[in-house]
Amino acid sequence: MAKPRVFISSTFYDLQQIRANIDQFIEDLGYESVRNEEGDIPYGNDERLEEYCYKEIRSVDILVNIIGGRYGSSSSKADNSITQQELKTALEENKQVYIFIQKDVFYEYRTYLLNKDNTGIKYKYVDNVNIYKFIEEIYSLPVNNNIKDFETSSDITHYLKSQFAGLFQRFLEEQTKLKEASLIHNLQETAKNLDSLVSYLRTENDGKNDEINRILIMNHPLVSNLRNRLKIPYNFYIEGYKDLIELLNARGFHEDKDAKDADYYVWRKRIKNDTEERCVKIAKTLFGDEGNLLYVKLTDWLDKYFIYEESKVQPLVDDLPF
Repeated sequence: MAKPRVFISSTFYDLQQIRANIDQFIEDLGYESVRNEEGDIPYGNDERLEEYCYKEIRSVDILVNIIGGRYGSSSSKADNSITQQELKTALEENKQVYIFIQKDVFYEYRTYLLNKDNTGIKYKYVDNVNIYKFIEEIYSLPVNNNIKDFETSSDITHYLKSQFAGLFQRFLEEQTKLKEASLIHNLQETAKNLDSLVSYLRTENDGKNDEINRILIMNHPLVSNLRNRLKIPYNFYIEGYKDLIELLNARGFHEDKDAKDADYYVWRKRIKNDTEERCVKIAKTLFGDEGNLLYVKLTDWLDKYFIYEESKVQPLVDDLPF
């Protein structure tokens, strides 16, 4: 089974125990840790050794970069240390990176910012001012420069545990979105196919519009909305406003002719000892001047054409004393 591969990047001698602790943490998670000192990087004989580190970074999923007070060995590729170039390689490859800076170095970096134009100043916690120059370069990146200070390895592992959990949750969320997007795409394709079929039928059956209209009305979006919201178990169709009245009356709804919304036909129904009300609103624009139901393509259907509401209401009180 494939495992997430995590590259641990830092100078070695000053951070040896930190590296070992993080390696154990990654292995305990069931991930694969990549450390140079453990022989995890395959070396060849046709390039510099550091090149194989950079190549290995291209095949990992995550890079954990730890910055301490030692600059380390210089890279042959640029004016950076090998550790700094490892981080740059990961950023160029758009890998997920986590950057940790020892707390003393992290706070002295602020002193560097105030005195970086003073070339004569000496710093206590780093052996090379280029460490601070590189940190400044990292902070200037627009993205993927997640930086955290630390004192002990447990500070790093605690933070990584939360971050890895967040990555997994984001993966699950994106998988759900992919399924939803696929469903929407399929529905859109179905709607396009139905529209094409409608156009074809109208073209090929000129003079038979009454029969075609009857088929279309049976598959009208209003019918499917009524069937789903009112839980009607059988198939039906509506040719006009009169059919709609008969259907809703049969389901216990009564037309509210005093409704204030002039754009809708409104029906209401009380249930559960008159303590709850069901309300159906249907846009008047769905019907022609003679009360006939107008055909609306699925792609043109709007949610506002059909509104279904459920609400709590005060029970009706009989004012008569007997």
